[in-house]
Amino acid sequence: MEASDCQPRQGGGPPEIRPVTPFDLELVAALHAACFSEGWTAASIGALLAGPGAFGLLAASDGEPAGFILVRPAADEAEILSLAVLPAWRRRGLGRRLLAAALERLVAAGTRRLLLEVAEDNVAARKLYQAAGLIPVGRRPGYYRSAGGATAALVLALAIDGADSGPAPPPTNPC
Repeated sequence: MEASDCQPRQGGGPPEIRPVTPFDLELVAALHAACFSEGWTAASIGALLAGPGAFGLLAASDGEPAGFILVRPAADEAEILSLAVLPAWRRRGLGRRLLAAALERLVAAGTRRLLLEVAEDNVAARKLYQAAGLIPVGRRPGYYRSAGGATAALVLALAIDGADSGPAPPPTNPC
């Protein structure tokens, strides 16, 4: 993927969102590398998507990639593993559309709660998730590491079925 690949084409239509297929793994890995300091390999993305119920959605305009979301469900919860939009496509609502498309699938699957981690200093992503109704439920100091140091992760949650998004209550003793 070259720098020119990050620019939307003149006259290109709004990106279409479709499921990630095994043929897309190299492309998704290239998108991830273009958006994050530590890119994931196609093999690692493929392994994540091979899990039960896991899925990815890819946004492309006129065949040119623009962004993706990767989601892994577990029981009645799901976790956004990664959401990325190329710089040239940011602030155009594409992240919101990818998140909404993923939520639509999760609702259809009966998911009750969505979780994710976001870097504390990633203001744009935090605004996106806040606008979608996700609320902070935890903090992981030093979760994201880079050559420049470490950044905390905020754990965000969304109750998909209207239940409280906060931490689950402790189990009750039936005795």
